[in-house]
Amino acid sequence: MDINLFGIFVTVAIAHFLALLSPGPDFVLVVKSAIRNEGKNAIGVALGIASANALYIGLCLIGVGSILAASVTVMIVLKVIGGLFLIYLAVQALRASKSSYKNLDMAEHTHSNTAKATFFKEFITGFMSGILNPKNLLFYLSLFTVVLTPEVGFAFKLGLGIWMTVIVFLWDLSIIFLLSTPKVRSKFTKLAYYIDKVTGAILGLIGFAIVRSALTKQ
Repeated sequence: MDINLFGIFVTVAIAHFLALLSPGPDFVLVVKSAIRNEGKNAIGVALGIASANALYIGLCLIGVGSILAASVTVMIVLKVIGGLFLIYLAVQALRASKSSYKNLDMAEHTHSNTAKATFFKEFITGFMSGILNPKNLLFYLSLFTVVLTPEVGFAFKLGLGIWMTVIVFLWDLSIIFLLSTPKVRSKFTKLAYYIDKVTGAILGLIGFAIVRSALTKQ
């Protein structure tokens, strides 16, 4: 690999990973899903978030991302919808009863009436969270426009996009795996009700802030 391309790769990879380390709505959803569902169902959220990221990366690769970002109206609508979606998730978490969190760590209760979701439902939730988060589009757009120049070949950009998509999925998967460890999951599930309320409140505040910023910057 050319030394210049290697430098670009390292720069983008580091910036991308640092962004993943900053907890946001997607991270909160992964934690929520991991403590409330079986590992295989929680993976749906990780796959959904990764798919949304892949879509935005693809849009930026073909230049559509810059068009969307240049449209003030589109960005405002996207932010409002995304913020309202996070508020909806927050309301769902805050309304859940304490009985819904009993026996989350017991395998024999996987078919009980506890509040668990299917793989498909978790996938949709993760995808919607990722696609309705305007920060994802702006982040990838800034990476691809600031770091990657027209001289950089499409194959390199495509490879970089695949790399970032895989890293997003593996990062979320590692969180799910960590919370699936008996000791860790046992501690988390004992506090699941309170964790869900706190994360729900955080999602609500983030959603409210997004909607407010979109409406006040028209």
